[in-house]
Amino acid sequence: MNTSTDQLKRMGIFAEVVAAGSLTAAAKQLGMTPSAVSQHLRQLEKALGLALLHRSTRKLTLTEAGARYHVGCAAMVAAARSADQALARLRDEPEGELRLAAPIGFASLLASALQPLRSHPKLTLRLLLDDAVIDLIEARVDIALRVGNLANSSLVARKIGRMGRQLCAAPAYLAEHGWPQQPQDLLQHAWLGSGADNTTFDTLELHGADAALQVVQLEGRVQASQVSALHALCVAGWGICMAVRKEDFQALADGRLMPVLPGWQLSDLPVYAVTPRRGEQPAKVRHTLDLLAAYFAEVYAA
Repeated sequence: MNTSTDQLKRMGIFAEVVAAGSLTAAAKQLGMTPSAVSQHLRQLEKALGLALLHRSTRKLTLTEAGARYHVGCAAMVAAARSADQALARLRDEPEGELRLAAPIGFASLLASALQPLRSHPKLTLRLLLDDAVIDLIEARVDIALRVGNLANSSLVARKIGRMGRQLCAAPAYLAEHGWPQQPQDLLQHAWLGSGADNTTFDTLELHGADAALQVVQLEGRVQASQVSALHALCVAGWGICMAVRKEDFQALADGRLMPVLPGWQLSDLPVYAVTPRRGEQPAKVRHTLDLLAAYFAEVYAA
């Protein structure tokens, strides 16, 4: 026998009547009239070809068939309520696995920004750290952090902050090769580049006083896809690179790196949290997005 949507509804009504003990009480719980509840029960019994309840003016009692049928109906209602409660928890309380993709250099940032997530014991965290762009759909990523301007796509992007940039080099490198005085002087120096988009060049737009703008295209002596590698090479005196991360600016603060062309500024890099779907997000995603935005607002002055 095929079970239609109407049949499932009537099974739920039947289970509610048994649980409530009367048509009137069940009708009140269901937001229906007693006559409507009674009609649904009659239609259910007609479809089954069996009486489920003995009706009297004082009470309802189950027939033998009704007692057997009620077991399955009650289990169906319990399963539906359990499913609703599970979704409610997912909506209201961070739980389940959160899959977050980010550049490798964001590891320490995430450890600090996501610290409050430790208080949610039902939430697990899977970090996919890679400086290459990860396919969110294929990797089942909930949130990806992307730095810089985004290409057009169907993904949903929320700007959560920005990161400042500063050209820098080790004191030993500058003592040996001299200090650049103008952006064009960079062409005579060793450049440590990111090799973005599989190119051998990085294009820098430097803003000076009185709205001056100079564009310099630098070919890297060394190129690395990981900014942590560029940082290590720069501290070791291999050449000039771009400070972006908190660790880079700490090295500037303690003198392991020195600012290059301090009178010329690079535009800040926007930071986006990208999600693969529109519409209402589960609590684990909403909560994490808020934590990341708050962290960038505090640490990077977003």
